[in-house]
Amino acid sequence: MQVGIVARKGNPRAAALASDVRDAVAERDVSVWLDAVTAEYLDAGPGRSVSALADCDLAVAVGGDGTFLFAARNADGVPVLGVNLGEVGFLNAVPPDEAERAVLREVERFRDGGMSVREAPRLVATADGWESLPAANEVLVTGPRRGHGGGIDYELRVDGSLYSGGHADGVLVATPTGSTAYNLSERGPLVHPTVDGFIVNEMCAEEGMPPLAVGVDASVTVTVTSPGDVIVASDGRNPHELGGPVEVSVRRATPPMRIAGPPADFFEALGKLS
Repeated sequence: MQVGIVARKGNPRAAALASDVRDAVAERDVSVWLDAVTAEYLDAGPGRSVSALADCDLAVAVGGDGTFLFAARNADGVPVLGVNLGEVGFLNAVPPDEAERAVLREVERFRDGGMSVREAPRLVATADGWESLPAANEVLVTGPRRGHGGGIDYELRVDGSLYSGGHADGVLVATPTGSTAYNLSERGPLVHPTVDGFIVNEMCAEEGMPPLAVGVDASVTVTVTSPGDVIVASDGRNPHELGGPVEVSVRRATPPMRIAGPPADFFEALGKLS
C-alpha cells in the first residue's frame, strides 16, 4: 500500500500534523510520503509532487476544504481522507486529534480488502475540442468581467431542450458538494451530498429562470451568442479563455471524487456558515 500526504501550504500546524501521520503510517510498514512543499518546510528530506497522488492507494489532505479539493484534483479518483484544520469542513470530516487513528483505520481496512469510501460526482466542460479539468464544486461560464457592460448573451439548454437565455454575468453548474460554495453566494439552493444531481444557476440574469436541479447524467449546454471573450473555470481555478460565439457543454466527469474515512456531518457544517 502507498499513502501520500498533502498539507496546507504555509500552515505550521498542518505540516506538523502531516509529519505525525506519516510517522504513524510508516510504523505499519506502509510506503508513505509527504508532498514536496511540506517536506521542504519540515526539512524532512525529499518529498514528491502532488501529481504522484494518482499512483497511491490513499491520499491524506491536512487543512481545509481547499486543501482537500487540491488533493482530489491531483488524486484523480484515488480515495482522499480529509483532516479538518479549516473553519467549516464539508469534506474534511476528521478532527486533528483523530487524524492518526483515522488514517491507520483506513490502512487496516485496505489490508482487509476494502476501505470506507463514498463517491461524489464531478463535472467537466468541453468546447471546440478543449476539455476542462474535472470540477468537484462547479463549472463557471462567464464573460471577462461582471456587472454593467460585462457578462454574456446566452442560451441555456438541458439535454437539448431550451431552459433559459438572455443576458447574465454568467452561468454556473454545481455539484451537491459545490452547492455550499459559489452556488450559495449566487442564491442557489443547498443540496444534501446524498442527492444524485447537479444545479444549474444563472448569475445575475436580467430575465433568468430559477435555479434548476437536474439529474446527474444530464447534459447542460451554455451557448454564448455574443462576441468577445468567454471564460470557463473549474472550481474557480485554471480559467480557460474562449472566443464567442461558442457552445460550452457541461456533464458528469469520470472518475468521480472518492472520499475515504468517516462522513462529515452536513448539518453541523452548515451551522458554521452562519
